[in-house]
Amino acid sequence: MEKKVYDFWDFITGPDLWITIGQGLLKIILIAVLSTLVVKISKNVIERAFGRRLKAVRISQRREQTMKKLIQNVVAYVVYFTAILMILEVFTINIGALLAGAGVAGLAIGFGAQNLVRDIISGFFIIFEDQFSVGDYVSVAGVEGTVEEIGLRTTKVLSWTGEINVIPNGNITQVINYSIHNGLAVVDINVPYESDVFKAEKIIEEIAAGLPEKYEEIISVPEIIGVQSLEASYFVIRVTAETLPVYQWAGARMIRKEMKQGLYNAGIDIPSPRVVMYSRDVDGIGMINKHEGDDTGMINKHAHDRE
Repeated sequence: MEKKVYDFWDFITGPDLWITIGQGLLKIILIAVLSTLVVKISKNVIERAFGRRLKAVRISQRREQTMKKLIQNVVAYVVYFTAILMILEVFTINIGALLAGAGVAGLAIGFGAQNLVRDIISGFFIIFEDQFSVGDYVSVAGVEGTVEEIGLRTTKVLSWTGEINVIPNGNITQVINYSIHNGLAVVDINVPYESDVFKAEKIIEEIAAGLPEKYEEIISVPEIIGVQSLEASYFVIRVTAETLPVYQWAGARMIRKEMKQGLYNAGIDIPSPRVVMYSRDVDGIGMINKHEGDDTGMINKHAHDRE
């Protein structure tokens, strides 16, 4: 026992152990540094390659951003995974046996990781079917916003209020993409019954004619669809206009502003809600009293009962 203790002491204090440990640490540091450099260099190379827009391939900018981020992430995963295997070899761990065991364990774990597999497969289909790309404004899984990143497992969507939503790709079953085609701004204009419908439409046409020159988001002259509905105290004229992608809501706000001001200058006010009440009195005198306010109008009418 004493001999074994002395041998162990000689082993841990001898130069061979510390030379081996030093060499191992040096290899690990070298592997980590080289893998980090490879990842950074590959990202720069991919960035430059896509920066030239690959004219021969003729891919769109939105598709370019998506593929660029995906390739960069895949390269990083492969390099770091290889670095981990090389570090394990430094510790004299049998990689072959480890991978064989991992294959058996992976088969067992796979049954419990179905959601992970589903997310990865869905991520591949999203990317290669070009359902949406980085920079698109979409509505997915109950979330609406701009796509910040598409990964193999998750997609990051930035809401217009600033929140980042991380959505598993397997939960994306339906996609509304607002960025592919031009939008359509739909505006309903309320006009009081006292105004002539033909005059109102003529004024609206005159206002609409100058909107594409004034706002670059509106790419066509707004079109009058016609009288959309007849309400209690006004009729509704619907106007539509083609806009740039994702600008249909902004275009509708611009049209409303211009229509309101133009109709006001032409003497057509936005109608106020009105309530008409009928009652009968016993004195036989008919009387109409009209009260008008900023928001509501009231008409009280007394009629004689001629029975």
